[in-house]
Formats: sequence, C-alpha cells, structure tokens
Amino acid sequence: MSLRSDADFIMEAALEAAMPDTAVEKALKGRCFGNGRILVVAVGKAAWQMAKTAVDLMGDRISGGIVITKYHHAKGALPPLEIYEAGHPVPDMNSVKATTRAIAMVRGLQPDDTVLLLISGGGSALFEKPLLPLPELQKVTSELLACGADIVSMNVIRKRFSAVKGGKFAQLCAPASVYAIVLSDIIGDPLDMIASGPAYPDSSTCQDAEKIIRRFRIQLSPEAAKRLQEETPKSLERVETVVTGSVTELVAAGKAAAEKRGYKAVVLTSRLDCEAREAGRFLAAIAREYAGRGEKLAFLAGGETVVHLKGTGKGGRNQEMALAAAEGLRGIRNAAIFSFGSDGTDGPTDAAGGYVDGMTADRLAEAGISIPQVLEENDAYHALRKANGLIMTGPTGTNVNDLSVLLID
Repeated sequence: MSLRSDADFIMEAALEAAMPDTAVEKALKGRCFGNGRILVVAVGKAAWQMAKTAVDLMGDRISGGIVITKYHHAKGALPPLEIYEAGHPVPDMNSVKATTRAIAMVRGLQPDDTVLLLISGGGSALFEKPLLPLPELQKVTSELLACGADIVSMNVIRKRFSAVKGGKFAQLCAPASVYAIVLSDIIGDPLDMIASGPAYPDSSTCQDAEKIIRRFRIQLSPEAAKRLQEETPKSLERVETVVTGSVTELVAAGKAAAEKRGYKAVVLTSRLDCEAREAGRFLAAIAREYAGRGEKLAFLAGGETVVHLKGTGKGGRNQEMALAAAEGLRGIRNAAIFSFGSDGTDGPTDAAGGYVDGMTADRLAEAGISIPQVLEENDAYHALRKANGLIMTGPTGTNVNDLSVLLID
C-alpha cells in the first residue's frame, strides 16, 4: 500500500467515527420532552446531519423547526424543517434572514414546549442577528480572521455584536425549555464559545473583549464601541446542554485506523493551537528524526491552527500546514504529512486540506513554484493542486476540528 492510500484510509475512518449520528442518538435516547411542542433549531456546518438524525428518531413529535448551515452543506429536504444555507466564515444576508426566521419560530412558545437546539461549529457566522450594520460586522469579522485571531477571541467579540449569541437565543426561547446538543469544534469544549454559545451563559467579560480589540488593533465605530460595553447573560434558566462529540474522538479513530494499517501510532496532542506553517515544520522535523530508523510510525495531532493573512492567495490552515511541511520532507522517500478539516472545507476553498511527501518540493520546483513565496502569498491551494496534493472530500456532515498526521513507512 502507498502512503497516499494509507492516508486516505486513515482519513475516511476518522471521519466516519466523527459523524454526529451516533452521538445525537445517544443524547436523545430515553429523553422525555413532555406533551408540549418540540421545535428543532439546528445551526452550524453539521446542522443538516444532526437534524436528520433527530427527525429520523423523533418523527411526528417534532412540530417544526429550521436548519441553518453553510452553502452546499444541506443534502435535501427534512420535513417538517425549513432549510437555509448561509455565509461562512463571514456572515451574510442569508445568515441574517435565516436567524430572523428562527427567532420568529420560537416567539410565543409556552412553558411546556421545548426547543431542541443542535449546535455545531460554524454557527457563529451562520446564526447571526447583528446589533450593528451587517457591513461593519463583516468588516470586523474579516479583520479578526486576517490577523490570526483564535476562535475563542473571535467569539468573545462576536457575542457583543449579536442578538442571539452569548446565551441571548435561549432568552428569546423563554418560557420554553431548551435542550442543546453540541458537537464541539473548539479545543477543550468550552460550551459558551462553540458557535458563540447561543444557549449558554457567557464566561467572558466586557474587559476581555476590550483587550482583544486592543491586541489586534481593530478599529470600531462609536456604535460598536458602545455595544462592547454591554454585558452578556451570566446565567440562564431552563436550559440543559450536552456535548456529543469532539476532536478527541477524531484523533482516537485516526490512531486506530493507522494501527490497522500496521503503523505504531503516537498521539502528539488533541490540543494543537499554533501557527499552521509552524505546525507543518514541526511535523517535518519529526519526520527527519525518525525516517531512517526502520520503523513504521504514525504521529497524530488534532486541534486547530491559525493563519496570519499577508497575501492575497487562496488556501486554508490545513493546506498551509501541509505545504509548509513539504520543504522539510524533501528527499525523504518514506514519509508523508497530511492535514484536513473534519467538515470537508478548509478556509474559503473546496478542499478539505493538503497532502505532501518527500517528492512534493521537487515537483513544485520543477514547475517553477517557490514554496516560501507561495506561503508568503497564502496561496497553498494552487501550489498543492499543481502537486496533486489537495484533499477533496466535499462537505462531510460533521465538524470537530482538524486532524494532522505524519506517516513514516
């Protein structure tokens, strides 16, 4: 078997284990919702898959609801739910329209009714009713993304400018109860940060938000600066939340799949949180250390890296990580590194991630492509496409961070 086929096997096995179906089923098993109405509100990149499981299990008990997911992530109708697709990672008018519809659905619910809230990563952009003009919110979001702000920092700011984040949507559902099932895409599973915590008390403060704005030098309008001073809910009533899946399961499944292929597998971390290109260079350094030892090894890391955007190219954090590793792998014939986003989309591209081996750098050099120059332009997508190194899965139906793997045969 080739390293590429081993990579495909590991990736497919990890994704299968990370699908939300079993996790949602477990969270609903034996659950009694009383005699009131049950309204489903599913938001995030995995919203359609989570909602489908709920509809399959509960059938006629669901009286209505809505699915809000990323463009091209819905896989068909789910009666009686309404399906909306919207912008990610920056909210757009469809985000606002869909969220406005969700708010209208929960208005007027009674104490014996339940909102079944299905939350997955990406909800921060997809589920949005801004307290600022949308263009300004889009500008702030884009600036935070460009300067490499981590997801927690971004969501602290997003909560202040939203009518549904930071526990505010749960308040809109009152007096109905809220049962939230969460698929985690943030390291450590902070429930108030996943999708910006629409139904969870906010642990961050106005002071935290001000520090982030100063740190990343974001210019705010007077209206936005005023919103930054408005505190978010610190307690909520009649809300119950359960976490159904996270990157830990993704990494564990990847490790088991590597072992099935005969590798001695080592989990480096499930909390990877650094610059994408530095993570790639680190994995390449491990490859240089172990490639000549005559062992079949796999090193796995789960988490979410960041990219500081300086150029105007096309790519994502997983593609940038892989390309940054290519130079360090040059000439090592028995090693490969691949990294992918579990949702199937890496950054604003149609690729899930990237794959490189000991020949990638030479292939690119022969094509007249300089890896350092490409990285400076943040254009990993086009370089990897030239080297047949793009990982293409399409939308997967789940979203539990990223998996990066070094294989040594």
